[in-house]
Amino acid sequence: MVPLQEVIFTNLMQSLFLLCISLLSIFILYLSVKRRNSSKGPQKLIPSPPKLPFIGNIHQISSLYHQSLYSLSLKYGPLMLLHLGEVPWLIVSSSDMAYAIMRTHDLTFASRPSAVVSDIIRFGDLAFEPYNEDWRQLKKIFTIHLMSTNKIASYKTIREAEVGNLIAKIADHASTSSGDPIELSKVLFSFMNDVVLRVVSGKFIMEERRYAMFQEVVVESFCIIGRFSFGDLFPSLSWLEGLIGLSRRARRNRTKWELLFEEVIQAHIQSEGNNDNFVDILLCLKNDPNIKFDITNDRIKGLLFDAFDAGIDTTYITIDWAMSELIKNPKSMKKLQEEVRGIVKHSDMARSEDLNKMSYLKAVIKETLRLHPPVPLLLPRESMEECEINGFTIPKGTKVLINAWAIGRETNSWEMPGEFMPERFIGSQVDYKGNDFQLIPFGAGRRICPGVSFATATAELVLANLIHQFDWELPSGMTREEFNMGESPGFSVHRKDELQLLVKNAPRSDI
Repeated sequence: MVPLQEVIFTNLMQSLFLLCISLLSIFILYLSVKRRNSSKGPQKLIPSPPKLPFIGNIHQISSLYHQSLYSLSLKYGPLMLLHLGEVPWLIVSSSDMAYAIMRTHDLTFASRPSAVVSDIIRFGDLAFEPYNEDWRQLKKIFTIHLMSTNKIASYKTIREAEVGNLIAKIADHASTSSGDPIELSKVLFSFMNDVVLRVVSGKFIMEERRYAMFQEVVVESFCIIGRFSFGDLFPSLSWLEGLIGLSRRARRNRTKWELLFEEVIQAHIQSEGNNDNFVDILLCLKNDPNIKFDITNDRIKGLLFDAFDAGIDTTYITIDWAMSELIKNPKSMKKLQEEVRGIVKHSDMARSEDLNKMSYLKAVIKETLRLHPPVPLLLPRESMEECEINGFTIPKGTKVLINAWAIGRETNSWEMPGEFMPERFIGSQVDYKGNDFQLIPFGAGRRICPGVSFATATAELVLANLIHQFDWELPSGMTREEFNMGESPGFSVHRKDELQLLVKNAPRSDI
């Protein structure tokens, strides 16, 4: 029988031997990793503000995300890592870094991250769909068949007819209001609803019950789309999303969109439309044997959702802020009046063909988009593979926010960036179509908004007619110093206070 002391000694020696082997293996692995990392050279850490446990940097972000991120970027740089809850985000705040993301590494950052609300509401749309073959086919269809130069030109009659209705409504108020201000924000929002509804669906959605239903769901969408929900910030606690997040609200909104879209599609099918609006065109393409892509009803709904969600809010916001800046800056207002009235003269209204003659009008739109990009943080992106930017290694799966609001205020790109100065664009080739990264209100690269031309054509036509037909003043007793130019929190940034102005029909000698 083996003595107990010998058994203990043998087991002890075996344990020590295994421990030595384990330590030696760990040491060899450490040397291997160190050698591999040293062969790549020292890796720079992306600047990042100090964070708190669990919540990360949430405490440093106000409800006006873009302004908070801009302030942090002034201290930590144009490429900054921020932890929103458990999730790290790369924040881009300069034109150079935006160029790297959207031009140099455009394909790498062409995808969209998953998000609670958009994943529930979307129908496989262009805006939030990840980068894949389906997205490429949808964008091709949207661009060629719905937003080509010829198609946008074909919507001219609708735009001008609805601008005529808008002018008549404001003129009636000017004649009968007894000096009460007009709620211009509400009037402009209603106008953009009508324009987009007619372009997208013609008369079918203008029926009273459907129109009221549409107004309800579109306002609700604007309130929740693009917002961070609890599950986005704390994925490990996503099981709490249904209790304290936005998912239930998003599902209710999705159901309403579903019912509305289904009604409209069925009405078009039964009417055998004449291809003069989005729904007719998409239904025709659905049955086209030359289209090698399955255009399902859900995909039709996704493209319609894009048209409503992007087409209404962003254009209305641009016109609203342009009028705000002009009333705040009377010299710019007077200069624009002189240009528009000098070109249109005694015509009943400014027409689409007049717009190319109005260089100052286009400068006003550009300056408004520089100071007030409708979606200041653009739509988020996600890297599909590892890459290097400015010496920093950006891992695959990194979520990215590009602060177009901050880029519009870069001191090395803009003289007196906080001032409204449309003159800076006179004679300048800088444009908002994705080639000049100091002005990217619609994004750039593969993910640029495909409705840029439609939105700006509409905004220019409306603004030209508001200036041609009417004289505008602040409400009685309000000074320009008191006029509130504050922003309202949200994915798309509206005025904090709705725009209310006194309006008078311009003297006929002026027009």
